[in-house]
Amino acid sequence: MTLSYRQPGVVLTDRRFTVPLDHDHPGGETIELYAREVVATDKAHQDLPWLLYLQGGPGFGADRSVGRPGWLGRALKEYRVLLLDQRGTGHSTPATRQTLLLRGGPAGQADYLTHFRADSIVRDCEAIRAEVTGGAPWTVLGQSFGGFCLTTYLSLAPEGLATAVITGGLPSLDAHADDVYRAAFPRVERKVTAHYARYPQDVERARRIADHLLTHDVVLPNGYRLTAEAFQSLGIVLGTGDGTHRLHYLLEDAFVRTPQGHTLSDAFQEQVQGMLSYARHPLYALIHESIYGQGTRPTAWSAERIRAEFPRFDAAKALAGDEPLLFTGESIHPWMFDCDPALRPLRETADLLAARTDWTPLYDPARLAANEVPVVAAVYHDDMYVDTAHSLRTARTIRGLRTWITDEFEHDGIRTGGPRVLDRLLALARDEA
Repeated sequence: MTLSYRQPGVVLTDRRFTVPLDHDHPGGETIELYAREVVATDKAHQDLPWLLYLQGGPGFGADRSVGRPGWLGRALKEYRVLLLDQRGTGHSTPATRQTLLLRGGPAGQADYLTHFRADSIVRDCEAIRAEVTGGAPWTVLGQSFGGFCLTTYLSLAPEGLATAVITGGLPSLDAHADDVYRAAFPRVERKVTAHYARYPQDVERARRIADHLLTHDVVLPNGYRLTAEAFQSLGIVLGTGDGTHRLHYLLEDAFVRTPQGHTLSDAFQEQVQGMLSYARHPLYALIHESIYGQGTRPTAWSAERIRAEFPRFDAAKALAGDEPLLFTGESIHPWMFDCDPALRPLRETADLLAARTDWTPLYDPARLAANEVPVVAAVYHDDMYVDTAHSLRTARTIRGLRTWITDEFEHDGIRTGGPRVLDRLLALARDEA
């Protein structure tokens, strides 16, 4: 049964679907997918083409917006939009420390989670497309990891696509996780350097906080153990449009004077635990490196190993000298499963996934080279999360793909400049078609 309801300017309909856990065994176990259909109120009864939105991540459910903000408002001018909670996220049979207990021990949990990568997500999309569109191909907008999924879509089932629109999500077709992080750490350092150039007072503030964490055992109210490394990981926000400002305001409120001396303020700790906890999206931490897994080479905690090649990111060494503390970016480390109470029960599961050597290929270079689907991609100059050089190399291998390379936006350009970004890309797609 579907349920429709209204928000300002839109009609929403909850849609639920049943799909196989393993699409190679369609008669086996099933899971439920949830998606929210959105249509402009004045177009609710029109026969409109469909636009499927694939969220970034991995591990995040679709946006829970109100009305028709940003890119969604632009899309609703001509499309009926489907906001899909990708498997394991939101209402789509969520995978968390609580629900994964249904899979038994760590080995069973790890085997289960191998079915939550881009290839399974694409096959989910194809399984529900016939019911949603009546079999017609749809336009798909993929943001960040959603763009990775869309590149897999072009490899596995291009017949399902009318147009492919990628924002900040053109992956390397063949890079191992080691290659991804080896390219990432220098980009992150550039973002941190730019932050300190904008807010030079934050150099001493960050050093002071890190020094406190190196000499004190700090446990946040939610049970998260805040270490210097965990504090450094707050740099993940520096790849977003307003991230440098958010980090600055966080740092300026760090300490408060008490009868026992200066300590980290409750306000600071409250904000930090919200930024660091994976309670709402543990799947991101569990399968993040596996999105780069293809073939027999394990990911083997790649970010942790590659970080050792960049000693400037070592907090203790930075504080021992007069170097600024370097924040880190989008990377998952084994210590996170020790610090975060939402991840602690899943540490062995994560270890098993990191050691896995049977990852299936996610992309088909030959099929991409023969592509006939109109494809457009926004590539953000010096994107902190997705390497620009990797993206452009992939763009050259996908037949007919048109890129829009811009430094006007950061990785979240679809959020900060949504209508303009989507309008530009849809115009490019029409030119290509």
